[in-house]
Amino acid sequence: MKVKVNQEACIGCGACTAVAEDLFEINDEGLSTAKVAEVPADKEQAAKDAQETCPTGAIVTE
Repeated sequence: MKVKVNQEACIGCGACTAVAEDLFEINDEGLSTAKVAEVPADKEQAAKDAQETCPTGAIVTE
């Protein structure tokens, strides 16, 4: 599974980092970014949970 954050939609609320701190971080601009492009199999549910938690739908999984 791949994950990325749409920077135009992100508001930097930090919900994703609260749910999956291994996968997301807040960058210098105050927006979320994915720490990894390819999500390890044991972290896929965390990525999906972060996607569902995001209030703006900025997290995209493939």
